[in-house]
Amino acid sequence: MSTNSQEPINQPVSPTYEDRQNRNEPNVKERNLTANPGDRISDEAQSIEEKSKQIAVDAPDITGDHITVPTYFVAEDEKGEQKALHHVKDAEEISDLIRQARVDENGERKW
Repeated sequence: MSTNSQEPINQPVSPTYEDRQNRNEPNVKERNLTANPGDRISDEAQSIEEKSKQIAVDAPDITGDHITVPTYFVAEDEKGEQKALHHVKDAEEISDLIRQARVDENGERKW
């Protein structure tokens, strides 16, 4: 599920009108559905590019701002390999990556 491609992956932050109209909404009577369809873990055979385009949340929040959250966050590990981290299943690893990003070369936290 990781790739060594150096091409940047552009994740959606606001889906187009066509994206909203062409959603492949599952039948709610299917088994093993989560409360939020965007929380479903996709087929492991999908490429990072395919996973990076999936949207978990696409709705207005309480303030009226429109919120878009990707299902998978694309991150680069220490070796430079990209991997897709699921926003629920891999939340701890995502938090660890954020903490690492806030530490300078001396191990001091930067706020």
